[in-house]
Amino acid sequence: MNSQIYLSLVVPCYNEEESVPLFYKKVITHLFPPPPPVLGNLEIIFVDDGSKDNTLKIIKNLSEKDNRVHFVSFSRNFGKEAALLAGMTTAKGEYIATLDVDGQDPPSLIPEMLKVVSSGEYDCAGTRRVTRKGEPPVRSFFARRFYAIMKHITDIDIVDGARDFRLMNRKYLEAVLSLPERNRFSKGIFPWIGFRVKWFEYENIERKAGETKWSFWKLFWYSLDGIAAFSTKPLAISSLMGIILFLASLLGIIVVVIRKIVWNNSAFGWASMVCIILLCSGLQLFTSGILGQYLAKTYTEVKQRPYYIIKEAR
Repeated sequence: MNSQIYLSLVVPCYNEEESVPLFYKKVITHLFPPPPPVLGNLEIIFVDDGSKDNTLKIIKNLSEKDNRVHFVSFSRNFGKEAALLAGMTTAKGEYIATLDVDGQDPPSLIPEMLKVVSSGEYDCAGTRRVTRKGEPPVRSFFARRFYAIMKHITDIDIVDGARDFRLMNRKYLEAVLSLPERNRFSKGIFPWIGFRVKWFEYENIERKAGETKWSFWKLFWYSLDGIAAFSTKPLAISSLMGIILFLASLLGIIVVVIRKIVWNNSAFGWASMVCIILLCSGLQLFTSGILGQYLAKTYTEVKQRPYYIIKEAR
């Protein structure tokens, strides 16, 4: 570790040509105001996640003007989790902060977060949004349901509204990097490793430039990845549904036999039969899908492909 670097900022970017200059200006304003400066030494690591616009070009220009700016550029889009991992692996600072470039994570909190962690009382300073003002109601509703579900089916405490914006010491970072899994879900990894965490709350800040890359369906699939990564209870639930369905069908057979013996009535009604078949088939496909999710994760882990491929870095 280079002891000269005091704080490393890890900033994933994907098609953020409008946001990068605004972010850089905001960081310099809050961390290097008129004397005395808040920080002694800083490095900003932009991780270009295979952007198709001028994001990398703008970052390179900043790097040429400011030797505190560094970048890692992927050969293609590998996703935010890979970008976070690459940035944290590259970081040389005694303290490391991860935050988004879109302006929704306020750099103004960093000095206070750094003060808390550097005191030694806490190993990490995390942030959470206390409001979701500005978000579509449907998206906000499902986000809250996701956090509620995760609390019930996992053994980790994922705080509602938790952001990837956090500041950690080197010990905390090494613990995060020690997890070799390919299917990474940082919102679960961070609380899983434990340590002492101080939470900072703030109201939702809307994006200042560009457009979000997270559609509803991307978030939905991401949440499923998180559930599969940190809980096996969906498998138990599918088994329970199978047992319930078996007992219900057994009860139905008994009713049909008794009705035939006592009242000499045979089972009839093709419509009800079709509904039962569709119900059973749907449950079978649903449980098979749950099993398939875990099998797919296992398949990905076994292949041992690299998390990302770096095209260039500085």
